[in-house]
Amino acid sequence: MIWSLVKIVLFVVLVTAAAFGASYIIEAGGEVRVAVGAMEFSLTPLAGMIAIILILLFGWLVFRLAGLLVAVFRFFNGDETALSRYFNRNRERRGFEALADGLMALASGEGRVAMAKASRAEKYLGRPDLTLLISAQAAEMTGETARAQEYYKKLLADDRTRFVGIQGLLKQKLAEGDTETALKLAEKAFALKPRQDKTMDVLFSLQSGKSDWKGARETLGAKLKAKSLPRDVHKRRDAVLAVADARERIEKGDIEGGAKAAFEANRLSPDLVPAAVLAAEMHVLNNAPKAAVKALSKAWSAGPHPDLAAAFAEIVPDETPEARFQRFHQLLKLKPESTESRLLAAELSLVAEDFPQARKVIGDLAETEPTIRSLTIMAAIERGEGAPDNVVRGWLTKALGASRGPQWICTSCNHVHGDWVPVCENCAGFDTLAWQTAANVTEPTARMRDMLPLIVGSLEDKSGQEPDIAEAEVVTPEKTEPSGGKTLADEVSDSSDDMDGILGDPYTVPQAAKR
Repeated sequence: MIWSLVKIVLFVVLVTAAAFGASYIIEAGGEVRVAVGAMEFSLTPLAGMIAIILILLFGWLVFRLAGLLVAVFRFFNGDETALSRYFNRNRERRGFEALADGLMALASGEGRVAMAKASRAEKYLGRPDLTLLISAQAAEMTGETARAQEYYKKLLADDRTRFVGIQGLLKQKLAEGDTETALKLAEKAFALKPRQDKTMDVLFSLQSGKSDWKGARETLGAKLKAKSLPRDVHKRRDAVLAVADARERIEKGDIEGGAKAAFEANRLSPDLVPAAVLAAEMHVLNNAPKAAVKALSKAWSAGPHPDLAAAFAEIVPDETPEARFQRFHQLLKLKPESTESRLLAAELSLVAEDFPQARKVIGDLAETEPTIRSLTIMAAIERGEGAPDNVVRGWLTKALGASRGPQWICTSCNHVHGDWVPVCENCAGFDTLAWQTAANVTEPTARMRDMLPLIVGSLEDKSGQEPDIAEAEVVTPEKTEPSGGKTLADEVSDSSDDMDGILGDPYTVPQAAKR
């Protein structure tokens, strides 16, 4: 910058001096005599001016030639000069052209071309942070995973590209199914960039898949601090992790730690059924039945569930059917019109052998929402009121083609689970289970539907007709008290057991009441 200013000032001074010299010569007139040693020259004013210009031009050429010689010397000495800058710009131009061609080839799916262009770009640019990544991705595209791994490992040597190298290796290990190494790489990537969303998601998924509930909760907290997760979603997921942590602690014998985690989960998400059930169990264990009732009632208000009813029954496990029905009233009145409340009320009435009340509370659920559970309850009511076996079996026959009702179903892959789990057993999705009815229900074929009534009887009561020999072998006299020392619930369960091979998972009538 200073040298450029000096050259400009010098140029202005020379031009000014030349102007003054020319003006002086023109004004002086006559001849101009120039003496050089013993030699003397006489020139006209015009010739003098031309001589001065030639002398200046010669001086400038000598100066430029000297500068060129100095630049050549510095070039061969390795210093930065105009010549080196020219050649460097030329190399950069070729290198960036090769880099651009490599990117285009990578986007076009031409892996080998991309690797060749990346190699050429590296030759001209000497920038491994740019070219190695293209080479690694191109090697992955062509199926050369080992070569791609070598490129990613080279990226680890540079602080600027270490994170990219770890991400590449992490992606490879995930594809190979090596979750142990992938988890370690994800932890390193998280340490380098703790606010990177994708890294946190991968780390959280791996931690939850490995049942590292403590680490998963820390990662979830980091997502909240990074403002990449809404607070309400964080509370729900943190509650799910707390439930899983509580279960694991209890299984290992750490009852105190498990109870603490269960209470925290219930506080974070009172409507989470597993959290409410586990918290209620811990309250009962701590001789705090009122706290257990409060936790279950709050969850029931959000959404009635059979597991909540079963936990509510366990609060007082040895009460009479009548006392149980009265105690459950405070739970049933919270959501009296819900399907679960009506089914539970019907089950409690069955255990108390109040069959008219059971028929009243179940209402038309067997027609409006026919499920295995509601239809089996109707079979129990019919048996309790003394209906013939063909009527009872007719209800059970109808249950063959009915839905199983709500179940724990993964909302991502529609996989059905027998019990609630924090991570889907099929797709490994976290907190994807919902209590809902499956979209696709497997039903018996039309031929089975046509033949089963002939085998077990139809829904119509034909007791008024004179039965033939075959019917006489099936139909039994009407009675309200089964013989052989069995209770009514056992008799109905026996009728259901006859259908076990077809139903697959028979429903024993009083689920919550039998505990």
